Amino acid sequence: MKIVIAPDSYKESLSATEVAQAIEKGFREIFPDAHYVSVPVADGGEGTVEAMIAATQGTEHFAWVTGPLGEKVNASWGMSGDGNTAFIEMAAASGLALVPPEKRNPLVTTSRGTGELILKALESGAQNIIIGIGGSATNDGGAGMVQALGAKLCDANGTDIGYGGGCLNSLNTIDISGLDPRLKTCSIRVACDVTNPLTGENGASRIFGPQKGATEERIIELDRNLSHFADIIKKSLRVDVKNVPGAGAAGGMGAALMAFLGAELRSGIEIVTQALNLEEHIHDCTLVVTGEGRLDSQSIHGKVPVGVASVAKKYHKPVIGIAGSLTRDVGVVHQYGIDAVFSVLTSIGTLEEAFRGAFDNIYRSSRNIAATLAIGMRSAG
Repeated sequence: MKIVIAPDSYKESLSATEVAQAIEKGFREIFPDAHYVSVPVADGGEGTVEAMIAATQGTEHFAWVTGPLGEKVNASWGMSGDGNTAFIEMAAASGLALVPPEKRNPLVTTSRGTGELILKALESGAQNIIIGIGGSATNDGGAGMVQALGAKLCDANGTDIGYGGGCLNSLNTIDISGLDPRLKTCSIRVACDVTNPLTGENGASRIFGPQKGATEERIIELDRNLSHFADIIKKSLRVDVKNVPGAGAAGGMGAALMAFLGAELRSGIEIVTQALNLEEHIHDCTLVVTGEGRLDSQSIHGKVPVGVASVAKKYHKPVIGIAGSLTRDVGVVHQYGIDAVFSVLTSIGTLEEAFRGAFDNIYRSSRNIAATLAIGMRSAG
């Protein structure tokens, strides 16, 4: 019997690796002789680097880079065990969590630190880079990132425009001759589940600006600046990014990654499951166990459990979902390959209590699920 355990993290409680350990502990008590394959998964957002490192026997690295407000932050990134693929989360260097609420202002925050992490990956010999761009604090169109990588963004006087979404209005010329040459031989894939265009009513500034500290006045200015940035990109690079789906992701970072680095934007869970060779693990297994903090109707939109189930169903494998909580509309996930779902909560309590007892609750629930399966197997036999 081969059991593949491929969960997401339980946010604010347990990492995907810890969740997998708890599930395996429970199942192993009932099926001690089974072959267990643990594949912690993420959807391209928080926890992606950790999941990739664990699954590839990779290593975690730290680098002092420029934070969103220009301060230095010690950002983590990962390298696969074979040394070929680097894993980067934009949030580690340019994330909203790095900016206190009272200081959030996308007119001044910069994505420069993310570019500096890319440089670190190149310096370490990475031939492939996977970037998760969720949770950003910026709305600079990725300008700071490309500046860190060697591009020159200048005003009409030939002076560097500076950093932040508020500086883009003065942009006059783009010079990419100084871009790091190693980028030409490096494949860059971007985990992105956002399809918003760069500008307009559904663009980066209007949809995501408010959570980053943008007032209505700032939103109008930021949108105008990104539109201007897109016009200069089209003029200088012959690439039209203004209305490309995903260009508005992470405050316009999607646009810069496509236009300057030739990056490919794809569904986060699709990139992650492919990078983790999930199909290779699942195709000959007996059972797949997945899960996340909460299973509901939103789980069908690019979340880990349904992403894992979609791979399992290609090989007609049964899938069990284990979650912290289930909502009334959770039944929709059965249409997407999750055969049975279970909540690990055993009593009514506070959210803090649920977080504290998460590992033990997952372990106990997993043991009971495994015991139920064992009863069914004995009955069938």
